[in-house]
Amino acid sequence: MEAPEPLDDVTRFGFQPVEGYGLIEDGGHIIPPVPPQYLQWPNRRQRFIYEGGDPAHSIVIDPHAKFLYYVLDDGTAWRYPIAVGRAGLSLRSTTVVRAKKEWPGWQPTANMLRTQPEVYGPFARGIPGGPASPLGARALYLYRGKRDTHYRIHGTNDLESIGNSGSAGCIRLFNHDIIHLYDLVDIPTTVYVRSAEESLRLLGPALSPRGVELPPKIISPETIYGATDIVAADGMPPDPDGVLTRLE
Repeated sequence: MEAPEPLDDVTRFGFQPVEGYGLIEDGGHIIPPVPPQYLQWPNRRQRFIYEGGDPAHSIVIDPHAKFLYYVLDDGTAWRYPIAVGRAGLSLRSTTVVRAKKEWPGWQPTANMLRTQPEVYGPFARGIPGGPASPLGARALYLYRGKRDTHYRIHGTNDLESIGNSGSAGCIRLFNHDIIHLYDLVDIPTTVYVRSAEESLRLLGPALSPRGVELPPKIISPETIYGATDIVAADGMPPDPDGVLTRLE
């Protein structure tokens, strides 16, 4: 008996995946392709001539236009679309990436548990790394000196948040993009944040400011705990990202 013909991408996914955003098998996990409707310009990874004047091998976050840049030494930069939560909007000064992790777990902070026990209490044990984790496929941990700021740059499975703001969270990228960025970033890497004035001057009013504020999407503990073996926290400091997104 002959093996069945493999399904083409359109039959399998219902759309033709965009180059760079197709199915990924990573660390024993499957990351599905990003549907094209979430990748309309400018919500797509791009490399172009960089005019920001920041040093090579640095990260630049523009929370107003919802972009993150990784500056290269040839005068170009990779630009990634991002989602910016309320915690991310409060990130204004320079930080340094001093740790990074693949498939990080997530645990609500003590402040989350104290102020919103009805939301975060069921997740007090934490969520292990994997597709259900709000930190996605990768996380970069930001420090000032030797002090952890608890700000993170990380992946997300909340696709429609990219290009917008959320009621909670740090700096989030498509999982495909955080994997791409993760492989470029060394320890340490300096992270700069653009002001609203810089963003408007460099990008103009068509792109800065950009996006709307979206409410968080909360999934039930049973959805996560019923499908995932709970393990001890992964040892990294807890993250203030308060968006427990649905599984895509």
